[in-house]
Amino acid sequence: MDALILVDLQYDFMPGGALAVPEGDEVVPIANRLAKHFELVVASQDWHPPGHRSFASQHPGKKPGDVIDLDGLEQHLWPDHCVQHTHGAQLHKDLDQSNIERVFQKGEDPGIDSYSTFFDNAHRRATGLGDFLKNKGVTKVFLMGLATDYCVKFSALDAIELGFNVTVVSDGCRGIDVRPGDVANAMKQLVKKGANVTISHGLLQNREAGVG
Repeated sequence: MDALILVDLQYDFMPGGALAVPEGDEVVPIANRLAKHFELVVASQDWHPPGHRSFASQHPGKKPGDVIDLDGLEQHLWPDHCVQHTHGAQLHKDLDQSNIERVFQKGEDPGIDSYSTFFDNAHRRATGLGDFLKNKGVTKVFLMGLATDYCVKFSALDAIELGFNVTVVSDGCRGIDVRPGDVANAMKQLVKKGANVTISHGLLQNREAGVG
């Protein structure tokens, strides 16, 4: 079985949000179109407790964009975002959730960030997504969402490590580019690790024809 994974399509990552990804809202219609052609669709949701240690506000003298050592891991500091039970943490209202079988929350541990939809950044705790997909008989996953150079990239890398055939829907993703070139480098890294890359138009044609 194939599965479509929608990564972090939440208000705080959309234009006007606390950690806005440029043009992030443009991927929502793509998600809606694709979801109709998959038997299994899941979504991830960044779900931080207040005072999460990835927030710059928790480190006096630091600002968003600074990089620190957080318990032995390199940590980019972010604005407060996707705080549990806030509007910014909600999935976008235009996202058709009728096709989404389950939403997997991540980033709940206040002491460690979680870019990937599968694990926290130290791989200490799993979200349950990997086992869920394998129990469903999924062998091939298609990923899209926000942001290309962080949560999509690390989700795809983990999916590869877990043994899934991975395809990234490139026009269904938008990136941050904290450092210029981050998005392009993320895609190069994914291809080098074995991920496939496609665009939604071609994928839709294949799904409709029953060949993709």
